[in-house]
Amino acid sequence: MPARALPPPYAADAIRWAARRLDRAGLAYGHGTDNPLDEAAALVFHAARWPHAAAPAAYRWVLPRAARLALARLVARRIATREPSAYLTGVTWFAGLEMHVDKRVLVPRSPIAELIETRFRPFIDPARVRRILDIGTGSGCIAIACARAFPAAEVDAADLSPEALAVAAANIRRHRLGRRVKPRLSNVYAGLGARRYDIIVSNPPYVPDADVRRLPAEYRHEPALGLAAGRDGLDAVRVILEGACERLEPRGILVVEVGDSQAAVERAWPELPLLWLEFERGGGGVFLLRRE
Repeated sequence: MPARALPPPYAADAIRWAARRLDRAGLAYGHGTDNPLDEAAALVFHAARWPHAAAPAAYRWVLPRAARLALARLVARRIATREPSAYLTGVTWFAGLEMHVDKRVLVPRSPIAELIETRFRPFIDPARVRRILDIGTGSGCIAIACARAFPAAEVDAADLSPEALAVAAANIRRHRLGRRVKPRLSNVYAGLGARRYDIIVSNPPYVPDADVRRLPAEYRHEPALGLAAGRDGLDAVRVILEGACERLEPRGILVVEVGDSQAAVERAWPELPLLWLEFERGGGGVFLLRRE
């Protein structure tokens, strides 16, 4: 690769170099980052094999030539293929925890992370939470974050995709939570026996089938099983709601992300006392419903 094609040697300059190229390419964001500068930083740190905890001091460091070559290739691939950067690096973060991701699972990006960090307060007493169910676990990010937030709780990480469960199992091992977090092959509740839970949480598929085809190219690298949810986007939500009461313990709560399908949910279930949550770090379309 010609020297002029290489990024500059200092990390801060290399981040700006990459960000300019990403910005000019008209990419779509929303897979762990929402702007080209943050995405560029993620690619620089990955290329250099630096821990993210090294920032901000690392911005003054010099990138070895091999890292500069790797960064140039990453930026070129990101632009050419429109793959989310998390797939290029194989890692992302959720609720402050590093997760492995690949094309078998969606890239974690749910605002539910913020709710987990507060241990679902004030909607439930964290001290009495003993069992949690994560429906559509994908990478296992929500299940793992819940287990870290509730060290006395057992967590079932349910998904109907064996491929996704393999990724979840790897992340569970990475965080040494195998005793308390169990991958479960289950279509919503169908594979869970008679278990009941204090918290059921889910980021299920909620995009109408027709809208999936109109998503930016980055989203088409993700498994359609994790996005498409029928004609109105509510196929999975219906099943979750229909079985929630018998699966929740008294005073238990159900938390479901439906994103841009919020209006469709409100039209479909006008009688339900859904509490739509707000988040300090942005995001929305998440409702909470008490068992009672």
